[in-house]
Amino acid sequence: MQLIGMLDSPYVRRVAISLKMMGVPFEHRSLSVFRNFDQFRGINPVVKAPTLVCDDGTVLMDSTLILDYLEGLVAPDRRLMPAAGKARQEALRLTGLALAACDKGVTLIYERERRPSEKFHEPWYERSLGQALAAYSELEDAVGNAQPWLQGEGPNAADVATAVAWRFGQYYNAELVPAWKFPALVKFSNRAEALPAFESTPLD
Repeated sequence: MQLIGMLDSPYVRRVAISLKMMGVPFEHRSLSVFRNFDQFRGINPVVKAPTLVCDDGTVLMDSTLILDYLEGLVAPDRRLMPAAGKARQEALRLTGLALAACDKGVTLIYERERRPSEKFHEPWYERSLGQALAAYSELEDAVGNAQPWLQGEGPNAADVATAVAWRFGQYYNAELVPAWKFPALVKFSNRAEALPAFESTPLD
């Protein structure tokens, strides 16, 4: 099994950390969708990170769909997503917030670094920032009640998504998402980043 993509992508990092926490062996190939476009296209013609090449050669993409597949491979006690009911509903809610923060964070980066300056649209940029901040605010409230993790004694899929989203935001958009406004997320992130699966999968 191969995971294709750079760890500076929150989606790639989310899958890599989850693979380690679930105990699924894999090879990580650190290919960029920009610098290694042609090489990446040889693996997945869509050139989308993360890409997972399964043991039978099947190519999967999109972090949520990849993780859904992986959840079906492992024993129930190794799964990160709650199976059903209110616990699953809450995990999906929190994961959705974390992914929204990532999506809007990526938009902010692309607007600054990829879009020609003459085509920069300030209202769109500010709207995206507002959406990112709203997602982080919701997550701040949630992690403030963590005991010690979002849904119990051990970290699950929502914890991974939330911690990855915060680290990504602080790495690329710290000036827009000031840490002092989100003290619970800072504390939560420090605890998560100290876990072996996170520590061995650094964004930088």
